[in-house]
Amino acid sequence: MTIKVGDHIPEATLVKATADGPTTISTADLFGGRTVALFSVPGAFTPTCSAKHLPGFVTHSAKLAEAGIDEVLCLSVNDAFVMAAWAKSADAVGKVTMIADGNADFTKALGLEMDASKFGMGVRGQRFSLVAKNGVVTHLFVEEPGAFTVSSAEHMLANLG
Repeated sequence: MTIKVGDHIPEATLVKATADGPTTISTADLFGGRTVALFSVPGAFTPTCSAKHLPGFVTHSAKLAEAGIDEVLCLSVNDAFVMAAWAKSADAVGKVTMIADGNADFTKALGLEMDASKFGMGVRGQRFSLVAKNGVVTHLFVEEPGAFTVSSAEHMLANLG
């Protein structure tokens, strides 16, 4: 079942890419007691993800903070080392926190996984974004396959007002 507005973020352990290396973190710690914007990409360093999705959230991180977002998270079914390298190459460090869901456990718990086997990528996350306040989803934007419109930072900002 796919998560929807009003649902609680499911319990899971993720891996946060930090300057000191990978660190495990619970979704309760990531989302509890604050307002978080999370966006999911099918893969780090992939074309749309690298050219549009991540750069939009990097560019608009300050505007998101002004709109009440305490932290912006980028989620991908990749490992934390790849996510850290991607953050560095995209100038995202300090603007977007990179979160690895290497086994897609959290993505599956959200009901937002996809089978990208035909592209040699296995199970990945769909392209989406959400806002959660104190662990409860307040906004959810899930893309149609192959699209990039509603999960963008610009679309999120336009819908936070």
